[in-house]
Amino acid sequence: MDRWAAAERAAGSTLVLCGDLNVAREPRDVHPKLRNPEQVGQTPAEQAMLEKIIAHGLTDLLRKFHPDDDRLFTWWAPWRQMRERNIGWRLDYVLAGAPLAEKAVSTESPREFGTSDHAPVTAVFDVPLERAKLPDEPQPAPPGQIPLF
Repeated sequence: MDRWAAAERAAGSTLVLCGDLNVAREPRDVHPKLRNPEQVGQTPAEQAMLEKIIAHGLTDLLRKFHPDDDRLFTWWAPWRQMRERNIGWRLDYVLAGAPLAEKAVSTESPREFGTSDHAPVTAVFDVPLERAKLPDEPQPAPPGQIPLF
């Protein structure tokens, strides 16, 4: 993923990487009761690999909008009411390249939603939408011309 992100950035692509990356970015992304830097998903080596990917001009949008939330988790073990007690890990991300990250207006991860052991992570961007044209749809006339049908 690191090589791919580097190549896409070099090609000028605007990147959005999102989903379950299975790595807690930093210690505060794991509930204090569950922190263990030797456990898979929390090791310094894994965190360094994630940081290397993020260093390709990506912004962690959950942290951008919730910089001080030390209980911002997106995964909970499915036993002992871990989700209800918010004893979890932050493993799910929306990482956006700078041009798009600047247009992000919010990012949320509602713990109360869904039945999975992961919460959804959503991002809202203030960008214009372009309507896709169907293959058999007539093309609009150039400015200043009247279309003939």
